[in-house]
Parts: sequence; structure tokens; C-alpha cells
Amino acid sequence: MIVRMWHGRVPTTRARAYREFLIQRAIPDYRSVPGNLSVRILERSEPDATHFMTLTTWESLDAIRAFAGDDLERAKYYPEDASFLLEFEPRVVHYEVAGES
Repeated sequence: MIVRMWHGRVPTTRARAYREFLIQRAIPDYRSVPGNLSVRILERSEPDATHFMTLTTWESLDAIRAFAGDDLERAKYYPEDASFLLEFEPRVVHYEVAGES
């Protein structure tokens, strides 16, 4: 199992709207890909910016490839992200799950 982690920041004033966008658009997109096992969205607010961390779990690199394309570490963005994000981090990070409880 592989975890794919993406990080983004939005102005705190836009955090609620971005959370709704993720729930309505991004999570269903992840879940529609065969081999996606789960999606978790983490959120941490600061005065000026709110951080979002998306943690998705996948059966294999091939499943991630079906979602992200051949460049597995390239971040995937939606057109709507332009109205929320403070920057576009170009890369994601993958971790192999070494243990579970």
C-alpha cells in the first residue's frame, strides 16, 4: 500500500469554501479511480493561511498512475484551484506503508 501526500495553502478567509470544494470535487475524483483505498483531508488554520494536507492510500503505483499520469510525483490540480491556492507546489510525496495497527 502506498500513501500519496499533497500540501496546499489557502487564505484562511477562503478555507471553508476550499474544504467544500475538496469534499464535492476532489474526493469523488480520487475515489473514482480503481485502486484508491482511502482519502483523508487534514486541515490546520493559522491567522493568514490554512494548510490542507491530502493523504490518499493506493493499492499500487499503477493505481496512482491511473490518477496522476506517468509522472507520479507531479501534483494534480483542478482548474478551480486557481481561485483558492496561494501557490502551486509542483510535487507530491509517496510513502510505502510499512506497518498498520
